[in-house]
Amino acid sequence: MCGVISTIIPLVILYFILKKIYSVFFTIPPVPKLDEDYWWTSGEEPSDEDVSVRPFKININTEVLEDLQYRLKQARPFVPPLENIQQQYGINTNLLTEITDFWKTKYDWRDREKYLNQYPQFKTNIQGLDIHFLHVKPNEDSDLKVLPLLLLHGWPGSVREFYQAIPHLTTPQKGRSFVFEVIVPSLPGYGFSQAASRPGLGAAQVAVIFKILMKRLGYEKYYIQGGDWGSAIATHMSILFPNQVLGVHVNMTTVNTPTSRLLMFLGQYFPQMVSDNSITKRIYPLRRLLRLLYLETGYMHIQATKPDTVGVALNDSPVGLAAYILEKFITWTNLEWRNLEDGGLTSKFSYTDLLDNIMIYWVTRSITTSIRLYSESLSKHQIRLRLERIPVNVPSACARYGTDLFVQPDAVIKQKYRKLLHLSDLPTGGHFAAFEEPQLFSDDLCNAVEKFEVYYEEKIKRD
Repeated sequence: MCGVISTIIPLVILYFILKKIYSVFFTIPPVPKLDEDYWWTSGEEPSDEDVSVRPFKININTEVLEDLQYRLKQARPFVPPLENIQQQYGINTNLLTEITDFWKTKYDWRDREKYLNQYPQFKTNIQGLDIHFLHVKPNEDSDLKVLPLLLLHGWPGSVREFYQAIPHLTTPQKGRSFVFEVIVPSLPGYGFSQAASRPGLGAAQVAVIFKILMKRLGYEKYYIQGGDWGSAIATHMSILFPNQVLGVHVNMTTVNTPTSRLLMFLGQYFPQMVSDNSITKRIYPLRRLLRLLYLETGYMHIQATKPDTVGVALNDSPVGLAAYILEKFITWTNLEWRNLEDGGLTSKFSYTDLLDNIMIYWVTRSITTSIRLYSESLSKHQIRLRLERIPVNVPSACARYGTDLFVQPDAVIKQKYRKLLHLSDLPTGGHFAAFEEPQLFSDDLCNAVEKFEVYYEEKIKRD
């Protein structure tokens, strides 16, 4: 009897261990259903929701601009950088002085308002929030198929990232059978989109807002492109609303599941299991990746835990805001730029371009509400949705840019994006792909959508 018991007990323990392993690695959670009627502003929901789409133009009060000039001129002297240090301690204050002087003496907001207003802009109220968006239709009459495309930015970006790419996407291109009609919203709490006054508006809930936006504009089916938070939101939309999303293109993947972590570990010793040599060289050895995470994710821990505290400082000081944002444009565009006196910025951007983006945060006082997205998206409530563990089953594409900070190997990406039709490794470009390389970005997106369209044509033939 004792022998039987001693045999059964280990078998029972082994059974439960294997069951747990199976659950962790192979069980796919159900797709959650999120409330599309939740009201994100204070007060009771009105009986008649305003679903109008209203034209909008940027026109900042002169007092705001005068206050900005006063703050720039009254900024305390910067602490000098250490000897022989470029951007390794954060933005070098010699560089910041140069940009601040440009801001005070050469940057003309009224002229930039005209630039930013070149595309039709609108606002509409969704779940209590006024959502701002660009809506740009093809600029030439043609017989080409017009495809609706939702473009989603991230932090510390804005709709400004897409301004140079929009003409490439809305102009007929030789050899293409389609052209895009582009919708570019500001994320809630970013720029000219209203922020929530109640907690809980994370990336998944933003996905719901943009699904409602596209339906309100008359689109039942559409393509999506996103980077940074835009990538996460686009991916969530593909999971939550697969019948609406024709295809998704992302230029940042953050697959984070037990299986992906196991693959990343195994790739350290068996790189052929996860990707080709060109990508594995950028990922391994893992200690290099972990050091990179240590160096470049401190901001995320602050914003995910105490966004309102750091937000006070950034909202009060324009030079502080510029320093905080520009540091990301240096290292996230190309990590090697931290070793350059000028931060490498002018090799991809002009000071005017960069200040356009910073000004959108400043004149709307939206830096605090923008960084709350980290806290809301990394909360326990958001994690319990388990969207990270649900695969994407719509046609997908991923662009890995040559100097982006973090890339993931093929096997990890394919584990999340089950219908990956386009995986590209681009020689140049970093985290802000559309802003840095508008032509390259647009071409890659078009190449992906071309494959998506072929997929649907073949599907129709099969059916």
